[in-house]
Amino acid sequence: MFTMYAIIETGGKQYWIVPGEILQIEKLSASQGDEVTFNALWSASPEDTKQTQEKKSSAKVVAQVLRHLRGKKIIVFRKKPKKAYEKSRGHRQELTEIQIKDIQLS
Repeated sequence: MFTMYAIIETGGKQYWIVPGEILQIEKLSASQGDEVTFNALWSASPEDTKQTQEKKSSAKVVAQVLRHLRGKKIIVFRKKPKKAYEKSRGHRQELTEIQIKDIQLS
């Protein structure tokens, strides 16, 4: 069965999405429960699979912010052999969890 899908870009990354999907993206400034809109780079629907490129890029994706969270800790360890140099740093990325509500083709 063919479903509607789209490709969006946020936080310097591209995501392949379908309605109802929950995903974690880089932190957005929206509050929990707010709806955010993304411009689709590319989209397809079961009704019209032979759209022109201009129509594909005009789709909008509506998502709801579920929560803000922090990702898994990443350890950066540097060492120079035979020099007694060791350095360790950690980092946790700020993330936003969203649920895709709808893909609107215009």
